[in-house]
Amino acid sequence: MNIQRIVRDDRQLKAVIGMGKAEFQTLLLSFADAWHTELKLSTPNRVRRIGGGKKGILKTMEHKLFAILLYLKTYPTFDVLGFVTGRERTRACRSTHFLLSVLKRTLGTNIVLPERKIRSVEEFYEKFPQLKDVFLDGTERPIQRPKDAKKRKKVYSGKKKQFTRKTIIVTDEHKKILILTPTKSGRRHDKRLTDKAGLPNIIPKEVTVFTDTGLQGIQLIHPNTLIPKKSTKLSPLTEADKQNNRMISGLRIIVEHAIGGMKRFKAASDIYRNKIANTDDTFSLVCAGLWNFHLQQTI
Repeated sequence: MNIQRIVRDDRQLKAVIGMGKAEFQTLLLSFADAWHTELKLSTPNRVRRIGGGKKGILKTMEHKLFAILLYLKTYPTFDVLGFVTGRERTRACRSTHFLLSVLKRTLGTNIVLPERKIRSVEEFYEKFPQLKDVFLDGTERPIQRPKDAKKRKKVYSGKKKQFTRKTIIVTDEHKKILILTPTKSGRRHDKRLTDKAGLPNIIPKEVTVFTDTGLQGIQLIHPNTLIPKKSTKLSPLTEADKQNNRMISGLRIIVEHAIGGMKRFKAASDIYRNKIANTDDTFSLVCAGLWNFHLQQTI
């Protein structure tokens, strides 16, 4: 796989792997160490020295990082990925899952992966000491239609009218994804997932929460919440209510931009088709980490 020409073209590089040359080279610095660490952990009884034996198609760390970013950005089938990289589909599959673990470790080293669960207000203050405002929203991704009727019912989203998996995202005012809850079935309501993750209780009362009407009722647990007012037949919105709703929506658009940044990578937005359990959760986590890494390099 010859990547020398495309690595020199910043515009094309962004289109193919989701990041420019400067970000790619910066991420590459810690990718090599993470690769060696992951290889040692995955093969504890290894006898042959690392680097020994027959060389694969992805000869350098640059090729390895490019291949996994290409997969996340374009989300091809393993038949297509194998054709592009000159390998069998089974080899492309095994390599991709290993490199995904390496990339996850790399992003963890750069401290850009979102938190998965915060257990207390004290831990929240410890992780985000200077935080004044947070922005909450839920996001869904479609999945293949399950053959089993019970499974179909479990993952059917009435909101999207399709079969989905859902997660809750918490961001700061700089669009950084702070918390990404574990991915669950699309049937569950945003408010239910938020309560199960304990977010209303662990966010300090001094921190203002901006959210949409999908989390109606969160203000009963966390009073310092700004949420648009819903109209009813008996109580239509006044002009002041409409203006206030526009103000809140204009502020909370930050979380929509963060979700869009994560979903630049099709592995986090296209129809999920992998068979290994919870790989969609790993995709979302890694793609969120790549978005945070992008912000880290541009701010």
